[in-house]
Amino acid sequence: MAFPENARQSLIPSFLYSSTSGSKRIAGLESFANASHGSHQSPYFSSSRAGSVGEASNFVIPAPNEKIEMYSPSFYAACTAGGILSCGLTHMTVTPLDLVKCNMQIDPAKYKSITSGFGVLLKEQGVKGFFRGWVPTLLGYSAQGACKFGFYEFFKKYYSDLAGPENAAKYKTLIYLAGSASAELIADVALCPMEAVKVRVQTQPGFARGLSDGLPKFIKSEGALGLYKGIVPLWGRQIPYTMMKFASFETIVEMIYKHAIPTPKDQCTKGLQLGVSFAGGYVAGVLCAIVSHPADNLVSFLNNAKGATVGDAVKKLGLWGLFTRGLPLRIVMIGTLTGAQWGIYDAFKVFVGLPTTGGVTPAPAVAKA
Repeated sequence: MAFPENARQSLIPSFLYSSTSGSKRIAGLESFANASHGSHQSPYFSSSRAGSVGEASNFVIPAPNEKIEMYSPSFYAACTAGGILSCGLTHMTVTPLDLVKCNMQIDPAKYKSITSGFGVLLKEQGVKGFFRGWVPTLLGYSAQGACKFGFYEFFKKYYSDLAGPENAAKYKTLIYLAGSASAELIADVALCPMEAVKVRVQTQPGFARGLSDGLPKFIKSEGALGLYKGIVPLWGRQIPYTMMKFASFETIVEMIYKHAIPTPKDQCTKGLQLGVSFAGGYVAGVLCAIVSHPADNLVSFLNNAKGATVGDAVKKLGLWGLFTRGLPLRIVMIGTLTGAQWGIYDAFKVFVGLPTTGGVTPAPAVAKA
């Protein structure tokens, strides 16, 4: 079998992204690379290159370059599209939970619990009231998801390149954290205007029916810059949330494949791999909800009250209320949301010929003869 002479390894460790087909096959490819280049190669031989040789049937999930070349513009475009689907659709679906949660944060005297909150909404606004604000939710979180996942994949590769193969493997959690924080910083700029309108529509009955009349009314009242009044609290909520979401997911998935599933990831069915993605995402979501909840309360408070400050929010809610008000509902919502997001995102990656995220540890170094 002929091999391309310009075979190169990626600087990013293969365990960050891709499935592998077994240590024997990788070792054979590495031995060839060592012989052709006359030097010892890093253990992190690119699985995308490995996928270009051998039988395609050896892979449960097709090799990435069968359809999309890894780290190419098409790869990042696919990750961006997957992010749009995973975040936009899931956030729109849980609009009723989000609506009750926001109102519990703003008016706890009226919305005392989850069940009574749904009862109040049903009595006052009918069934349609449960989906008030769904348009800004869909648009805002679709834009956020595009940036969150697309830029995460970009920054994860970029920081791995900067670190080099050995350090990328050694400090992989730091790379997850840095990549997700960088991505979310950008994603929140896209989200913030829609989040501001959504909160105002959901928590102030009579303010507007939705985005079409709510956005111009908001701008007229607060000015265009008012749409970004909550950007700092949004960063305070979303950046820790996303860092926890991505770093804990990658770690949890790796632990599941290492300790809970006896079969190597590349030999697992697609359904099982996507199930692992959902389970890892759900657990990560619970952790995300706890970490980011105080900032979530601040975002809801600031976007609801004109001219309000962080000090006003802390004074009214109190520290205990800041950390606990609406938390049980948010744990349920964010856990389900995050699990579904990772399931949808990885399902889309599989659909376009990319491997699911995480779960493969690097192959051991091949000793020189």
